Amino acid sequence: VGESTPTITYGMDVHHTIANNQIPEVPGTVLFPFFLAINIAEAARAATGWVEPGLGPLFTLRKTYYPGDIGFGAGFKPTNAKDFNTMQTKELQNGRLAMLAAAGMCVQEQINGKGILENLGF
Repeated sequence: VGESTPTITYGMDVHHTIANNQIPEVPGTVLFPFFLAINIAEAARAATGWVEPGLGPLFTLRKTYYPGDIGFGAGFKPTNAKDFNTMQTKELQNGRLAMLAAAGMCVQEQINGKGILENLGF
């Protein structure tokens, strides 16, 4: 029951494979909107931060844009520059640690051919 519980919960009949093989198994009707949302978010971020080609030198940031500050609303962003820099550094370090952890799990799956849940005993 352990490993099949999530698929039963969502009503999906999917066999469990290692993570490195799962993207090709996802239907295009799911992947297309997912990648479309990523592209829209990145286009909005680029339009917010960078000067349009032809209006200045290529790859020039806008004067009002600070990397990592795309407006998360009141209460989330520190008001002074020192605290904002500290929070930004913590977020970067957290993201880097998460990427290393994900890479380690993928390497482990490739080495022994077992999925992460199988390695954990589920």
